Amino acid sequence: MPTYNLKINGKSREFEASDDMPLLWALRDQLNMVGTKFGCGIGQCGACTVHVDGNAARSCQLTVSQLDGKEITTIEGLSEDGSHPVQEAWKEIDVPQCGYCQAGQIMTASAFLERNPNPSSKEIRGAMHGNICRCASYNRIEKAVALAAENKLT
Repeated sequence: MPTYNLKINGKSREFEASDDMPLLWALRDQLNMVGTKFGCGIGQCGACTVHVDGNAARSCQLTVSQLDGKEITTIEGLSEDGSHPVQEAWKEIDVPQCGYCQAGQIMTASAFLERNPNPSSKEIRGAMHGNICRCASYNRIEKAVALAAENKLT
């Protein structure tokens, strides 16, 4: 089995995996980084969203062999203490119900706000559209993204 060395959350991480192993399973099973969740396995729900070179990406759809030289950030690496403005806004608005999708929601929102720091409500809804929340916390998610964009919590 090949050995991979990926830069994850700013650190070099070495592990063995088959070439076709999805990043999601490498994170969870090889590196014990379980903040990234399995949702659907086909890239449709967003629960497994991470950042690859600063862009939101579905980790269930990326194989470890595709990621050489890429910078990967997981929910664990967004901030060490949960103080990222999006995480703070999530707490302030009390977004989660069950919480299962929230890591993916936060990763999508934070990548979006890096590209568009002053979004409209329509832009927020569009950016978050691909992330499914089974508890239907969409209104609170939108409010939290808007609050993080206002930067009132930093």
